[in-house]
Amino acid sequence: MTGHSPSDTNPSDPHEPEPQRAQSAETRWPMAGAVLASAVLTMLLPDDLRLGPRWALPATEALLLVALISADPVRISRRSAALRAVSIALVGVLACGAIWSTIRLIDDLIHGGAETNSAAALLLAGGSVWASTVLAFSLLYFELDSGGPAARAHHMPPTPALAFPQHLSPEVKAPHWRPHYVDYLYLGFTNSTALSPTDVMPLAA
Repeated sequence: MTGHSPSDTNPSDPHEPEPQRAQSAETRWPMAGAVLASAVLTMLLPDDLRLGPRWALPATEALLLVALISADPVRISRRSAALRAVSIALVGVLACGAIWSTIRLIDDLIHGGAETNSAAALLLAGGSVWASTVLAFSLLYFELDSGGPAARAHHMPPTPALAFPQHLSPEVKAPHWRPHYVDYLYLGFTNSTALSPTDVMPLAA
C-alpha cells in the first residue's frame, strides 16, 4: 500500500480512482476474438503445416481463454500472478503454433510440398499462416507491453516498453489515452508488412 493516498482505500470517498480504473480497463472481447480467429485459422491449415492434431492447439487455446474469461470477465482489470501466467501461456501457444507453421511453409516452398502443387492452395495456406502470425504477435505485444493490460488499466508507466505516436507527441493525443488491443493489432500488421519497427518504437528489450 506504499505510496497510495487515503482515497485509494476509502470506499466512501467519492473521488476514489477505482471507477476510473474500471472505465479505463480494456474490454476482453477484442483479445478473445483474436484468439478465436487464430484457432479457426489453425484448423484450416493443411495437416503438414499444423503443430499436432487438428484439434490440439485450438482446444488448448480455448481452455486457456475460458480460464481467463471466467476469472476476469468483460474488462481486463484483475491483477493476479496466476492470470498473468495463463495469459502468457496462451500467447506462447499461439506464437509457437504460428512459428511452427511458418517454418513448415518455408520448408515446403524450398523442397516442394502438397501446397505448392496448386496456386490456390498455396495462397490459402500462406495467407492463413501470415494472418496467424499477425494475431499471435499482436497478442504478444498486447501482453508484454508495460506489464500487460491489467497493469496498464491501473497505472501507465512514464516510460512504456512500446512508444506509440501518442507517447512521442503527447500534444495530439486524447486525454487519458492508453493503447488498446486494436493498437497492438495494427502494430503486428505493420511490423509483418515492413519486416521492421514502424511508427511504434521499442524502448525496452
